[in-house]
Amino acid sequence: MPISAHGSSDMRGVARRVGPRITLRGSSGFTLLEMLVVLMIAGLLIAVVALAPSRNRRTDLNEEAQRLATLLESADDEAQVRSTSIAWEPMDGGYRFFQRTENGKWLPLTDDVLGPHRWGTDVTGVSIRYTGGAGIQRVVFGEESIEVPVTITLYSGAVSLLVVGTGIGNFAVRRP
Repeated sequence: MPISAHGSSDMRGVARRVGPRITLRGSSGFTLLEMLVVLMIAGLLIAVVALAPSRNRRTDLNEEAQRLATLLESADDEAQVRSTSIAWEPMDGGYRFFQRTENGKWLPLTDDVLGPHRWGTDVTGVSIRYTGGAGIQRVVFGEESIEVPVTITLYSGAVSLLVVGTGIGNFAVRRP
């Protein structure tokens, strides 16, 4: 078995130190695989947001009209229970109910049900018509259970719905 002498060129099995070893790694960027994963996730999120069902203007207006019809029926019942007149009047951005006092003045109601309400959707206009009459600015519920039939039209852009009072305290939502 040959033995290598100091300075010999045969250096098998001997560690040789040439100088400080510097290792450079490319750890300051993303790999192609990481970039593809990030782009895939971003694409999926964009697709979910773009394809998410958006609310329909007609559906929103229908929900608002149904809510109004229910409140108008409640106001009619409340007028009979209190034996006084209650009025509904649209205002900018919503509507409110009023109660007639003994001296004839209208005072706004502030309770939870018949207090002021904001429209839950983009209502751009309201018109009120009694059957056979001209347009008015408020609907009045009296002490009598039989009223003149009334039609309230709610507008949201080009979409409109009717809240129709039958005259006996019932209200229904209809398309024009």
